[in-house]
Amino acid sequence: MLNSLAEQLNEGVKSSNPHVYDMLSTLGKEIYFPKEGILSQSAEASGHAKKYNATIGIATEGGIPMHLDVIQSKLSAFQPKDLYPYAPPAGKPELRTAWLTKMKEENPSLREKSLSSPIVTNALTHGLSVVADLFVNEGDAVIYPDKNWENYELTFGIRRHAEIVNYPLFTDEMTFNSQGLRDALLAQKDKGKAVVILNFPNNPTGYTPGLKEGNEIVAAVKEAAEAGINVVVVTDDAYFGLFFEDSLKESLFGKLADLHPRVLAVKVDGATKEEFVWGFRVGFITYASDSKEVLHALEQKTLGIIRATISSGAHPSQTFVLEALKSPEFHAQKEEKFQIMKGRANKVKTLLDSGKYKDVWEYYPFNSGYFMCLKLKDVSAEELRTHILHQYGVGTIALGEHDLRVAFSCIEEEYLEELFDLVYKGIHDLQNK
Repeated sequence: MLNSLAEQLNEGVKSSNPHVYDMLSTLGKEIYFPKEGILSQSAEASGHAKKYNATIGIATEGGIPMHLDVIQSKLSAFQPKDLYPYAPPAGKPELRTAWLTKMKEENPSLREKSLSSPIVTNALTHGLSVVADLFVNEGDAVIYPDKNWENYELTFGIRRHAEIVNYPLFTDEMTFNSQGLRDALLAQKDKGKAVVILNFPNNPTGYTPGLKEGNEIVAAVKEAAEAGINVVVVTDDAYFGLFFEDSLKESLFGKLADLHPRVLAVKVDGATKEEFVWGFRVGFITYASDSKEVLHALEQKTLGIIRATISSGAHPSQTFVLEALKSPEFHAQKEEKFQIMKGRANKVKTLLDSGKYKDVWEYYPFNSGYFMCLKLKDVSAEELRTHILHQYGVGTIALGEHDLRVAFSCIEEEYLEELFDLVYKGIHDLQNK
């Protein structure tokens, strides 16, 4: 039997949007965030235990969280209260508010949409894992392109036993394959449900669609919904903001947010790449729905997953990100780093368009993000990867038989030509064996 709190949440979803209820996995229907127990009693005590509060599971000394000076001396710019206690399961409230404000500033299409407050996750992988737990049962279709981040397979395929459905990312004209997405979606008519992952800028290719392609993606999702398919569409916006050329400059989450009653839009993003703080592990998950009941239920169920797995995210890193967002220097410093990244991307494109390498590779379109992919003509990507690694000390990523991913994000602009020259030399080495 379901816990009564889970039943209440489920009833709220069913009465507001039964399609969203049908999207939930078995775990998604069963999970809830406890209203009673240690957390609720501690919260109640924090407001009323004026003499002694013996509920919280931390140690205090002198009225502040107990700590070691060997740590605090390195973090003296921050108050112990903002570092050592547990953060709330949903994250620091001020950080959640600041991130929502940031999202709406950078995505004007979201300003009039009905959204949940962003919930803090342990970066994007954790956010995607929450999505998988809440919405994916064994055999459910999870749709994403053939050029993708390999962790999707672990998160959705291995952990949740989803049926992974791939479609070619690019058309023959090297534009986004919206028809392939449409076909993959409509093929789920008998199942009546699909989960779609949209990752732009794309890892591994560094591609973000243009406005026309973006509209085609939205149209494909809407057509599937109108065909009776419940669609959970997840925008994996890990590299959001790093748009260097003509492309969408907003997340598709805005256009998907109120698209159709059978469409649930979920945004997974974070400070990790956007603010260059990869090791801080601060991400967010945000839901869109016209129904406050649905948003409340999804938030509570998300908190249930967080409580049952990591309990809450790290407090210090949330504090660091919040302080950065509040700083008057934040935007100028971020723009400086953006220009460095854009310069590297433009340098790579100039090199590749020079013609000096055209006999051995082509490249997939890229206009954003951290990466680009070479399409090798005559040699194995894995053979090339291992050869240039051991012969020239050059690290790259082999993807499939002929694709080689190069992360220009971590190579200074002045060294990019030498990098590609060594890859080129490695190919000729293999050709002349």
